[in-house]
Amino acid sequence: MKAIQPAQLDAWLEQAASETPAGSLPVVLDVREPWELQTASVKADGFELRHIPMRSVPERLSELDRDQPIACLCHHGMRSAQVANFLMNQGFTQIVNIHGGIHAWSQERDPGVPVY
Repeated sequence: MKAIQPAQLDAWLEQAASETPAGSLPVVLDVREPWELQTASVKADGFELRHIPMRSVPERLSELDRDQPIACLCHHGMRSAQVANFLMNQGFTQIVNIHGGIHAWSQERDPGVPVY
């Protein structure tokens, strides 16, 4: 599984968008709990933002396209790494983990995102 830093997301999105069917955007899959989203969240810009808590991913797998580029996000990158590995084992082909999670996102991409 490939991991990228939040600062590398734009380059990954650009590459992923070139490999995505017209009218479709890469996905940032936020696997944090609902209370965490209320504490800190990102704005979709150049990607589709989806929220499926980690524990719900197996039962909601049909909501995701196996061929769509997906970058997994959580608080520090551990849960999202587990989800990324799970998705790859389920046949998803374009998966990355956002290393450092939303905490690193706040430090590297958007200081307006609260750190918790």
